[in-house]
Amino acid sequence: MENKKVLLGMSGGVDSSVAALLLKQQGYDVIGVTMKLFLSNDNSTIDDAKRVCEYLNIPHYVINLTEEFKNYVIDNFICEYSKCHTPNPCIQCNKYLKFGIMWKKAQELGCNYLATGHYAKIEYDPKYDMKVLKKSNSTKDQSYFLYNIKSELLDHIIFPLGNFESKDEIRKIALDNNIPVANKPDSEDICFISNGDYKSFLEKYSNIVAKKGNIVTRDGRILGTHDGLYKYTIGQRKGLGIANEKPLYVLGFNSFNNELIVGEKKELYTKEFVVSNLNYLLFSKLNNNIHVDVKTRFSPNTYKAWLVPILDTVKVVLDEPQKAITPGQSAVFYIDDFLIGGGIIQDNY
Repeated sequence: MENKKVLLGMSGGVDSSVAALLLKQQGYDVIGVTMKLFLSNDNSTIDDAKRVCEYLNIPHYVINLTEEFKNYVIDNFICEYSKCHTPNPCIQCNKYLKFGIMWKKAQELGCNYLATGHYAKIEYDPKYDMKVLKKSNSTKDQSYFLYNIKSELLDHIIFPLGNFESKDEIRKIALDNNIPVANKPDSEDICFISNGDYKSFLEKYSNIVAKKGNIVTRDGRILGTHDGLYKYTIGQRKGLGIANEKPLYVLGFNSFNNELIVGEKKELYTKEFVVSNLNYLLFSKLNNNIHVDVKTRFSPNTYKAWLVPILDTVKVVLDEPQKAITPGQSAVFYIDDFLIGGGIIQDNY
């Protein structure tokens, strides 16, 4: 008899709460778990998840992962900004906590499955004769954040929301079933940063300090001064504090000389970049050039490109140049709706 015991990560929001309802309706033996994370002084998330579990009559656990969250997510976030990179902490959290530590917890509790409220799909595909990770049907597709899952876990992961097309459908299910958090607003910010103010976070919790330096063009012309490289991101136009005949954008950083490099919009476009820290889901290693769709940030946009393996990295050669390719962000690779893998964008070489 199949073990249908599943550990569900619950954030206290509508998505994971409806996921709990759907799993229960599908005959799974559901256990809810909420992670207590770094700076989680507000217990409303835990309280909301607990209320939903009580309403659905399923057990609820809280696991304290504040130290692990700091080690795997916060420290990486700070380290990347210190290198003038723009990290994506959700991807780190998924890799090490949600689909790392939580999977170990699931096994400890005798669960054969781990579930979350992500908008993504895992399905068996006869072409590859294995479970594959695919884009969800929703405009909120979150497969981009999931490329770092270990391929051997795909047999044990369930995404109950993968076949829904909109958040409105999920909220309607919550309302129709009187889920306690049915009207709770969505959270869009990074969970450990208030109001998206990452600069204040870095100033409070890291050794990164505001250090004035020059704003320069690629040919070395000095146009003004900046007050800390960490306050700027590639592609940024506003807030540079310099006047110019044509609009100027952040192109990159010379951290050795503490210089902010700016230029015109046409200079933002890139044809090639390198990706490291690779994880593949359809194969263990890329041995030959392959043509794929690439996402270089969390957005609906994908770009056609060739992947060219070089040792333990891959060079991405875009069919058409794209703007604001940002080191520290993830490049995620797709063939049709199949997610084949991804990695971290490196500084241009």
